[in-house]
Amino acid sequence: MLLFTVVPLVLLVYNAFTGADGSFTLSNVAAILDPVNGKPFLRSIGMSLLVTGICLVLSFPLALILRKYSKNSFIVMIFILPMWMNFMLRTLAWRLILLNNGILNQILTTLGFGKVHLMNTIWAVILGTVYDYLPFMVLPIYNALVKIDNDVISAAQDLGAGQWTILRRIIIPLSIPGVVSGITMVMVPSISEFVIASMLGGGKVYLIGNVIEQAFNSGYADIHAGSGLSLSLMVLILISMVIYRFFDGEEGESSLW
Repeated sequence: MLLFTVVPLVLLVYNAFTGADGSFTLSNVAAILDPVNGKPFLRSIGMSLLVTGICLVLSFPLALILRKYSKNSFIVMIFILPMWMNFMLRTLAWRLILLNNGILNQILTTLGFGKVHLMNTIWAVILGTVYDYLPFMVLPIYNALVKIDNDVISAAQDLGAGQWTILRRIIIPLSIPGVVSGITMVMVPSISEFVIASMLGGGKVYLIGNVIEQAFNSGYADIHAGSGLSLSLMVLILISMVIYRFFDGEEGESSLW
């Protein structure tokens, strides 16, 4: 932990608040407000919120279905299986699907429809990001749902509660810790995503993660600017973790709601 976490973090903070000559400065951290960096930063936040929302809408019904088959570990394993594949391979697979002469357009052409041009657009990046981070939303919600005692639902049914009332008054409140955890696990990494944007966006979708990556790896590398931007994103991560801890601590109270 000291070697691989604490030391890099200390170096990151040091570089974020110092210039090339070693003097103290806030310009690296304040660079996030520069229009050049602010636009991709806002684009990253907007895309992250959209990706998180899509993942949540898709994950909750899927988690309910998985809860129904929770005793069948094979069903759950089938869903987790794609996570065992290499991240780059999964993204390359979507590239082959979305190319103008790719699998998707070949199918559409065969069916008599026109081609769709998704490659190198923001929608291709959103699709790839949703695909890659969907399991990180489903699994926390699923873990929260399987903890709900079936006797509680049966008792609600005996008292005359319908399916909508059970969902609204029992299932959703008791799944909030899992929802918050899933939102944190999807939103935080998707804000700083740059690999998917590079592979599916074709350099036309420029996110804050791409700015940071170029700050560290380009021919005009500036580790101080990259560290300052990275530190700004870390603030968002800390805020998300505080929110998660708050709702996680309220789990017991929510169970009695």
